[in-house]
Amino acid sequence: MSPILKLAQEGKVRRLTLARPEKANALNRELRHALLRALHEAEEDPATAVLLLDAEGQIFCSGVDLDEDPDTDPSYERLFSIGSRLTKPIVAAVQGPALTGGVGLLANCHCVVAAMGSSFGLTEMRIGMFPVILFRSLARAVGQRRALEWALTGRIFQTDEALRAGLIHAVAPQFELDDRANALAAQIASFPPAALRAGLSFANHQAALDDEAAGRLAVQLRNELAASPEYAEGLAALKEKRPPAWATRD
Repeated sequence: MSPILKLAQEGKVRRLTLARPEKANALNRELRHALLRALHEAEEDPATAVLLLDAEGQIFCSGVDLDEDPDTDPSYERLFSIGSRLTKPIVAAVQGPALTGGVGLLANCHCVVAAMGSSFGLTEMRIGMFPVILFRSLARAVGQRRALEWALTGRIFQTDEALRAGLIHAVAPQFELDDRANALAAQIASFPPAALRAGLSFANHQAALDDEAAGRLAVQLRNELAASPEYAEGLAALKEKRPPAWATRD
């Protein structure tokens, strides 16, 4: 794996660390491709239940590397829509600024914890570019009008606004960030993989369906989960007031 992306396995959590701090963790081609490979490998790895994305240095991600040729290769679109295809949750731990492509990464994560003092912004309009590639995932995350206002103004905003908009889900002191993100990832990873997979699969597909088709899909997945040994064990544990011992693991 590229040295600009560090990987570590911690139980059922796969940590992916952006490691270009000298370049503000800008997403050059090498890093984009390395990140996509790592995400897909984790998706296929039965020992991994949750992905944890973080970064080295004082800046989480400054966006796409502007020192490279501006032509868009397919890795842009694949990376900034990855959250709608994965069936394993991504937790992000954000320290410092997350700009343009950094915001795009967060929009594709399922749970985001940010350190106090972090900042965010879609600043591409300042150089004559609209963030078209990441806009769809951001609009799904925070709503069309909010995403459009951020894109049109190019302004920088802080954790309180990001929290209200739903771009991030929790704020922690810098010294607690890693512990909070680890605990969140570990909590999610403790749940049955079949339920996690079904939940993300439903979330990824239902938005493109009409109400009737979405309802049929919901019933199908609900029935499959209700017949699973994990559900039987979880229900028994609840009634018996004990921790569940899941019957199967992927």
